[in-house]
Amino acid sequence: MNHPTAPADIEPEVLLGIFITATRIKVCDEKFRALVLAGQVSAQYYSPRGQEIVSAATAALLRRDDYVVTTYRGLHDQLAKGVPLRELWAEFFGRATGVCKGKGGPMHITHPASGLMVTTGIVGSGLPIGAGLALASQLQRSDRVTVVNFGDGASNIGAFHEACNLAGLWKLPVVFCCQNNRYAEHTAFEDGTSVARVADRAAAYAMPGVRVDGNDPVAMYRAAREAVRRARAGEGPTLLEAMTFRFYGHQMSDRNEYMKPGELDAARAADPVVAFRNWLADSGIADEERLAAIEVEEREAVEDAARFAAESPLPDPAELYTDVYEEALA
Repeated sequence: MNHPTAPADIEPEVLLGIFITATRIKVCDEKFRALVLAGQVSAQYYSPRGQEIVSAATAALLRRDDYVVTTYRGLHDQLAKGVPLRELWAEFFGRATGVCKGKGGPMHITHPASGLMVTTGIVGSGLPIGAGLALASQLQRSDRVTVVNFGDGASNIGAFHEACNLAGLWKLPVVFCCQNNRYAEHTAFEDGTSVARVADRAAAYAMPGVRVDGNDPVAMYRAAREAVRRARAGEGPTLLEAMTFRFYGHQMSDRNEYMKPGELDAARAADPVVAFRNWLADSGIADEERLAAIEVEEREAVEDAARFAAESPLPDPAELYTDVYEEALA
C-alpha cells in the first residue's frame, strides 16, 4: 500500500470493516481448499484467494438492498455481500440447510435476502443479468445499485458489450466491476485482449472507465465510492477495472505452468490481506491485539460453519424435482 497514514476521507471503522471481511474470505477459502484437497468434500471450486480486497472494499459501500451478481469464482463476493456463513457453507457441502437447499453448490449461490442475486457458471452471462436488475431499479424509481463482478476474460464476450451498450444508453444504475486477475482460465490477458486496459472500452459506451489497484483497499474503496455514488444519483454506469491476481489456478488441479516465471511467487509475497493488516497496525488504526482478535473470531466462525454444514442433512430425494420443473396443472 502507498498510504503512509490513515486517509482523512475514510472512517477508521470502515477500513477495519474491510479487513474483517477480507479476513473472513481468506480463512473461508483456506479452510474449504484444505477440505477438498483432503478428500473430505467433493465440489467444483474456484479459489478467489488474492482477490479479497476488491470485494471487501466495494461491498463496504453497498446497502443490504443493493444487488450483486457474481461468477463461479465468487466466494469473496458472496461473503462480502453478507450471505450467511453457515448457510453458505451448507450449500458448498450440498446440504438441505444451504441457501439453495443443497441443489446449487459453489457455482450457483443465490441469496436475495442479502442482495446476492446470481452466481453464474457461464462466463460473461452475469453482465446482461446485472443490467436487467439495474433496469428494474430504474423503472421502480429506486436508488438501489447493482454491482456486476466478472473476470478479464469476460470482457471479450459479446454479453459484455451488449450489457455495457444498454447501460450506457439508458444510464442504468450499475457498476461493472472487472476483477482483472491477469488470466482468463489459462490465457494471459495480453494474449487474448485487443486493448491494454479493459477500462478503455468504457468510452465506446458513454460511461467512465476507471482502472484501479484492486489490492489497495484505500484506492479500491475510493474508486468504488465514486462509481456507486454516480449510479445511486442516476448518473449512469461505470466500468471499474480492478487489477489483482489469483493465487491459485483456474481450477484446483491447475499447476499454473502457463504463468510467467516468478510472477505467482511475487504476487503471493505481496499478499494484499497481509499487507493491509500490516498497514492498519503501522498507521495506528488498530493495534496487534485487536487484529489478532479479529483473526481468531473469523477462524472460529468458519470452523462453526464447517461443522454446521457437515452435520446438516442431505436434500430429501422427494425434493428432486422441486424448484426444477414447473408442476403441470391437474
